[in-house]
Amino acid sequence: MYDCIVIGGGPAGLTAATYLGRFLRTTLVIDAGAGRAASIPRTHNLVGFPEGISGEDLLLRMRQHADRYGAELVSDVARSITQSENGFVVGISSRTVEARTVLLAPGVANHRPKLAQAAHDKGVLRGLIRYCPICDAYEVRGKRVAVLGCSEHGAAEALFVRRYSETVTLLTEESAQLSRADQAELSGSGIAVEPAAIRTLSVNDDDILVRLSDGQSLSFDTLYVALGSSGRSELARMAGAALSASGCIVVDDHQRTSISGLFAAGDVVEGLDQIAVAAGQAAKAATAIHNLLLE
Repeated sequence: MYDCIVIGGGPAGLTAATYLGRFLRTTLVIDAGAGRAASIPRTHNLVGFPEGISGEDLLLRMRQHADRYGAELVSDVARSITQSENGFVVGISSRTVEARTVLLAPGVANHRPKLAQAAHDKGVLRGLIRYCPICDAYEVRGKRVAVLGCSEHGAAEALFVRRYSETVTLLTEESAQLSRADQAELSGSGIAVEPAAIRTLSVNDDDILVRLSDGQSLSFDTLYVALGSSGRSELARMAGAALSASGCIVVDDHQRTSISGLFAAGDVVEGLDQIAVAAGQAAKAATAIHNLLLE
């Protein structure tokens, strides 16, 4: 019987595990290895790393930190969660594990463009394909930037990036999804809108080549994908926890879900998807878990 099972080995889960270890709480971290942080080539907006740090190196340091304070880490997939008399039972590949509390920190999955996995990963590694302008728009200053997205989400991202570059193009694949207000603001900001469908995306060594159904071939230094994401909230739904309209887990100011003893933190919670935010939520959740166990 663990004091807490943490589902998710990203920045939120590992921060919580470190805090819980320092609270002298027995903690198991179940990590499926599918988090977004591992794919970050180099982040420059995480305080304390002015030269930047890759997602893999950051996670390695965080795992070492959690391990130092006694957290048990396993590479596995949490497949089920049920409430028990003493807390929760979590099913993994070959067994079940029990805990008095559970913290859900599984993150979200990006909606990707239609592109082969190898080409996509190459693009991400080289900074040709990006997903978070809040994280790294600073790195695309003055470059030719395309934003792939529909309706107001894509328009908002293009407008955000426009501050960093004078050459921004929104690839909508269907301009009818843009409101007149969005179209007017994009035009007034000098953002080109290409409504034609994308026939092919090619990742080269130094650029992205986009071929459209109207015959155009366009080249960009960076493509921001603004197709949204889906929260990995299946376990929360299985446990009966409340979810938002977008599928995120609903929590209070202490990261408590609608189920007693079940907490959530990180990108799967509604809010700003940033490592610093996820770590802050995890610190709050771990402290609330510790105080609950004291009671």
